[in-house]
Amino acid sequence: MHGRLSTVADLRRSGRISSHEIVAAIDLYMRDPAAGPYRFANGHSLDVAALVASSISPAEVANRAGPQEKTFRTAVAAIVMAAHPTPP
Repeated sequence: MHGRLSTVADLRRSGRISSHEIVAAIDLYMRDPAAGPYRFANGHSLDVAALVASSISPAEVANRAGPQEKTFRTAVAAIVMAAHPTPP
């Protein structure tokens, strides 16, 4: 938007990416971190695993289990919303 790359949040606000797609991208990562980039219907793509790897330490990820999974998922969601997906 206005000369800068759009974030996932920007694309959500503009209606170019739906909330359901964002949840699907996070769900895919949570089920299979090695699944590769998620492609949104509008053609943008996002490598959630790479974002998580660059934002959260491996030790922190390894210590996530049980009730902490919700906290980890919330952190992943925040990282995804602030990310700049690759344009189509």
